[in-house]
Parts: sequence; structure tokens; C-alpha cells
Amino acid sequence: MTLTSVELQKQAAAVAAVDYVRDGMLLGLGTGSTVEYLLPALAERGFNVTCVSTSPRTEDLARSLGIDVRSFVGTSAPARLDLAIDGADQVDPSGWLVKGGGAAHTREKRVAAAADEFVVIVSANKVVERIAAPIPLELLDFGLAATLHDLGDVRLRDVPRSPDGGVIADYFGDVSDLPTLAARLDSMPGVIEHGLFSPSLVSYVVIAGDRAVDHRKVGRPSA
Repeated sequence: MTLTSVELQKQAAAVAAVDYVRDGMLLGLGTGSTVEYLLPALAERGFNVTCVSTSPRTEDLARSLGIDVRSFVGTSAPARLDLAIDGADQVDPSGWLVKGGGAAHTREKRVAAAADEFVVIVSANKVVERIAAPIPLELLDFGLAATLHDLGDVRLRDVPRSPDGGVIADYFGDVSDLPTLAARLDSMPGVIEHGLFSPSLVSYVVIAGDRAVDHRKVGRPSA
């Protein structure tokens, strides 16, 4: 199968991100098509790593390639990770991300926050001048009508619930002030998690174009 230009860029970004991996790491694996390019590259390098995954699909693919994957559920799971690698739906020049097109943003944010370093891998078309709506949300079913009323311009997705039982929706309101919006969503009762990731979570963004791969240092201090 011949890959499109965008798919080739995803693959290039994923392969480049493997350079951040070291033997013995506890590694967080994200969700989506770009991460699916990461897994064969990781397996080919033969690193002795232990991974946790944000989705059953990623977990199954990793195991099929001989990558060691353990559960991230419960008190016996790792409390900290050395590195997490994941894609993004939007990346702005300051390092703000939008994630959650695949409805896994709650797990993705938990894994990113647990890691000493978080590397984001994207094709060039994911880089934007300004973050735009929609912003993915995971909502508590209890009090859902009240939560939707308080949030304003939100639309429920016609998709299955998240792996953890949350209702998936998208916020289409004002996104001109990202820190204020993130704080509002963080404090809103009934919002389990939102898809805005601040630059303080992100260590590097690896952006692949047609000719080169760019590694951008963002706001999170290196471990």
C-alpha cells in the first residue's frame, strides 16, 4: 500500500521519537494512527522497555509486536513513567495541544502527567496558528443535563462511551483564551476531563514535514 504524504509524515515523526527511548524505561503509549507507526519502530530497535497504554487497540498491537505491556489500573500499577509518546489533533506555536479526537483524552492526559517527559508526534498539518474548536470533553453521566447547561455550546458525540464509562462530547464555545478556558473546564463539576493540554505538560513536539523532522522544546522541564 502506498502511503499518502500525511501518513509518511506521521511515520517519520514516530520513527524520530524512538530516539528519546532508552533501555529499561517505563514508557507510556498513546492512542491513534501516529502512535501505530511508533510501535513497529520501537519493536525493531529491540529496546528492553515496559509499557502502559491508553487504549486496548494500542495495547493489543504492542503485544503482537512483542512489546511488554502492563496494566495502568489500580494501586499495583506504576506510579511514575519515564517517558510518554502520543500524537495530537492540534498544536499551536506555544505548545498548547488539543487531543481527544479518538475520545481517549482522559487516559492520555493521565499518562502524560505521570511521565517525566512527554513527547508529542505529529504530521505538519496538525500545526496551527491558533487552537480552534471543538475541544473534546469526557463528562459524567450523573447530572449530565446540568453539566451541559453550565458549559454552554457543547454537542454530544454519537459514539460509545469512553473505556472508563464517560460520555464523550465536544465544546464549540469561545477558545480565544486557552488558560482561562482550561481552568474553567478543570473546575466544572461533571467534567471528567477535557482535551486541552497546556505547554507545561509537553517536553518536546516532533513535527514531520515532507523534507525534514523538527524537534521543538516546549514548556516542561527536562527530567
